[in-house]
Amino acid sequence: MLFCRLIRHAFSTATQPKPKSIRAISEDLYRERNLKRLVHKFKESSEIYRFRTKSPIYEETVRRLATAKGFNAIEEMLEHQKKYPDFADEGFAVRILSLYGKAGMFDNAQKVFDEMPERNCVRTVLSFNALMGACVNSKRFDMAEKIFKEVPEKLSVEPDLVSYNILIKAFCKMGSFDSAVLVLEKMEKKGVKPDVITFNTILDCLYGNQRFSDAKKIWGVMVEKNVVPDIRSYNAKLMGLALEKRSKEGAELVKELRSSGVEPDVFSFNALIKGFVGEGNLEEAKRWYGELVKSGCAPDKWTFEMLVPFSCEKGDVEYGFELCKDIFQRRRLASAAMLQPVVDGLVKASMIEQAKELVKLGNTNSYKRFNLKLPSDE
Repeated sequence: MLFCRLIRHAFSTATQPKPKSIRAISEDLYRERNLKRLVHKFKESSEIYRFRTKSPIYEETVRRLATAKGFNAIEEMLEHQKKYPDFADEGFAVRILSLYGKAGMFDNAQKVFDEMPERNCVRTVLSFNALMGACVNSKRFDMAEKIFKEVPEKLSVEPDLVSYNILIKAFCKMGSFDSAVLVLEKMEKKGVKPDVITFNTILDCLYGNQRFSDAKKIWGVMVEKNVVPDIRSYNAKLMGLALEKRSKEGAELVKELRSSGVEPDVFSFNALIKGFVGEGNLEEAKRWYGELVKSGCAPDKWTFEMLVPFSCEKGDVEYGFELCKDIFQRRRLASAAMLQPVVDGLVKASMIEQAKELVKLGNTNSYKRFNLKLPSDE
């Protein structure tokens, strides 16, 4: 009898499939291109508790579906999550709420917030902030002020620094700069100390809209409050200088930063490049691209989108060709509409071999095919 039981046990364990690892599940979801199957697999995987703890998988799947305008699929997938006991935990509910916000589905986010008490889920300033964030991510900026005024009293919660920062961001996105600045005064009355994120949000807004005198005042308040500016603070100023066509001042600012031990990042260099492109100065734009590479920063999509068309416009197709090679070497995303004029310019300049090389790189690389053509092929 014992022998028979051992045999049966051996056969039963041998036929049981080995559970897939979370990594294997994640890779399978990433490879899935059919949205219906993707949602089905996601819901199936949600039965595994460990899977439900992996926020990045949720984030990436919702991002993909939102990009494909698969909003019904997002709703099906996220509503399914409410069946699990995890939803009684505020952190899990906030994740679902926030994902709806990032997908631009504010009404669904509001519904999650409203349903939390029914599911024995306590709402604190954490879920309040998530709802505020969903307003901003869904571009329902007007709702942010309404929620800020009404919800804290209903929940008996006190808005914190994060709450105020989100409200400031909403006002900035609406273009209500003065309202954003007034929030600073309200924070002071409530004893909430602004941080560098608070000031950076306002500075981004003011410099981006070329309100230099107002930005200078806010910078002064930041210093007065003993809030140390970070690289993003300086990047906001650099972008403002670029928009004002004061790129030489921007270049001096970067030198000052370096001498004070603050290293510029790719956004700093991009701001300078944008400025010199706007001023029609290719040589300076090229120089700062060289500084960007020398610094160890990686040029991004925006860097190339500024420089490649500008080099063609200025007739320097050879430099445009070098930039395009850099794009492929770094595996950066680009558009055929940006690359094809370089091919055309090379042919026009009788640089046929370089044109052929660029077409080959565009059409045979391992990460994206661009369908580039020599003019004679059309």
